[in-house]
Formats: sequence, structure tokens, C-alpha cells
Amino acid sequence: MQNPFNLFERSLSGAILGVDIGTTSIKMAEVRNGSGKPLVSNYGLLESSGYLARANQALQTSSLKIFESEVIELLRALVRIMGTPAVNAIASLPPFSVFTTVLDFPQMAPQEVEQALRFQAQQYVPLPLSEVSLDWMKVGEFQDDQGFIHQKIFLTSVPNEQINKYNKMFAAAGLRLSALETESLSLARLFGGDPTPTILVDIGSRSTNIVFFEGGGLVWNTQSDFGGASLTQALASSLGLNPLRAEELKKERGIVGTGPSYELSTIMMPFVDAIINEVKKAQFAYGQQFPLAKKTERVMLAGGGANLLGVEKYFEREFGVPVVKAAPFVKFEYPGEIQPLVPELAPLMSVALGLGMRNFM
Repeated sequence: MQNPFNLFERSLSGAILGVDIGTTSIKMAEVRNGSGKPLVSNYGLLESSGYLARANQALQTSSLKIFESEVIELLRALVRIMGTPAVNAIASLPPFSVFTTVLDFPQMAPQEVEQALRFQAQQYVPLPLSEVSLDWMKVGEFQDDQGFIHQKIFLTSVPNEQINKYNKMFAAAGLRLSALETESLSLARLFGGDPTPTILVDIGSRSTNIVFFEGGGLVWNTQSDFGGASLTQALASSLGLNPLRAEELKKERGIVGTGPSYELSTIMMPFVDAIINEVKKAQFAYGQQFPLAKKTERVMLAGGGANLLGVEKYFEREFGVPVVKAAPFVKFEYPGEIQPLVPELAPLMSVALGLGMRNFM
């Protein structure tokens, strides 16, 4: 079965660039061998602020459009600013450009699963199979009332057109694209080793990726079109502010909800609630798909939205379990001078770091 994640796999050595192309920003982490752990030797982040002024402007959208010229320009600029000599890159595919589903199969050999998936995929994948690349992995098994063993298979399909666009963009930016993988798999590489049943909520600018971990591995994921930009736009509209100033206020005040921040909190809270409701809907759907799943014991926040002041306590109140901010840097060595920046960088750089870590495991 064709594997989109290894489509451009080459023998790599030296530093690897993990490149996370989001809806409004590009994050890049340069990772190489360290003395005990992978070493983050360089990093960079560039954001397209145009989306703040124009709600329909983004680097890529849930309609699968990707604005190649803007992405190429930002990739070139980021490499230039970082001054990195590395050219081998591994890039992420956003959840809205990838179709995923969980299928139920009787216990069978891997080669039989692959043959059966081809038949089943035609019923679920929204494009002709000739136009997509497929990948799959086993994420669980259960025994039915008759004693038969069933296995849960996580199926992923990526439009070939999207893969070709990524390959051309990286080549135009002077980079060698080695592999592609979904954001969820990159996050699983960083956070999936802990057996604690966890919901990871990666809040980006235009969308939120919701990933379920159990038994130390990724089990299921979905995504929502609600993201952090909605909060900024709400502040700008309600207070008559320039969107750039509204973004600054959001970052400064958050949703603490006391003193001078109270009014800002009341404006943004409905949009935070919308994200939380999407997570709760996903939690319900996950329970339907996996009736034997263990109860969630933790929520982890990643993405730019994880840096919103007060968001951890608010999520904790809503879900009744501990809520933590993603801390990917514990898996790496890194220069001491970036230590003061790590708490804020960690959730933003999670996907890029997970990509960069791929060749050093």
C-alpha cells in the first residue's frame, strides 16, 4: 500500500529540518544528534499577519487550497533568517488535508488487512483511490460477545495533488523534502509514550486538532474549524480595534477574567467555549468508536492557543481532569540561552519538533 509518509524517504544524515506549515504561520526546528537526546540546534517561526486583517487570508485552508507562492517565500525567508545549512526536511500535513477513519476488522494477518483495506477504503475515502495515497496502523483490538477477536485499524488517506504541491514548494525553496506525515503522528512521537489516557488539544489559528492517546499510542483524532483567530476577530469587532492590536491584547490579557481583563474575557469566552464544545463532541464520538476505551485522565494543550492566559484553569474546570501545557523540549537537548523562551515556545513548536525527532529515534 502506498505510504504518503515515506513517499520521499531518502537516506539522511546530519541535521533535519522539521517544518510545520500551519494555516497562518510556518515553524521550523533544526534537529541533529546530541550527546544523549536529539539536539535542537536552531529554530525559527514566521507568521503571516495578513490573516488578522482579512479573515479569508491564510497559507492554507480546510478547502485544501495552499497558497504556494506565499509558502515558498516564507520558507526561503525562514531558512535565511535562521542561517541554517541544513536542507533535508520533513513536513507536516494539517489534519484538514488528510482523511482519517477507524475501521473494524476481524483478526487477520497484516497482508490480508492490507487487501481488505483497499476494498473498505472505497466506501469511506471521499476521493477515488487512484487520486490518494493510503496508510494504516492497528490502534486496538477487542473481543465480541461470541468470543471473536476484532482489531481497530486507523486508516489515513492523503490526496496525491497535495503531496505533489508540497514536493514542488520545498524544491522551489531550495530544500529536499524527505518525508511527509500528519501533525497527529508528529505529536504522537513526542507525547504518546505515556500510558495516561489523554486528549491532546492543539489549538491553531484557524483550526484545532484533537488527538486521543491511550496505552502509550495514538488511537484516534479529529479536527475542528474553530481556532485562536476567532478570539482575535471578536476583540477587534467588539472594541473597534485594529486586528493587530486585538491580537496583542489577547496575548497580554488572556481569559483571566478579573480586574481590567474582565471585559476582554467576556468577549472571548464564547469562542473558547466553542473550542471546548468541539472537544467534548470529539470525546463523545471517541467513546462511540471505542466503547472499551479508558476514561480520560488528562487534557494536554498545544498550539498557540495553549499560551492564552487562564486557558489551562478554564479547561480544567470544564473537563474535571488535570490540564497541562505541552512540554516537548524535555525530549531534547537545547542551547541554554533559549531556556527563558521554552515555556512559550513549547506548545508552538510541538509539531515541528516531533517532525525533527523522526530520524533520531
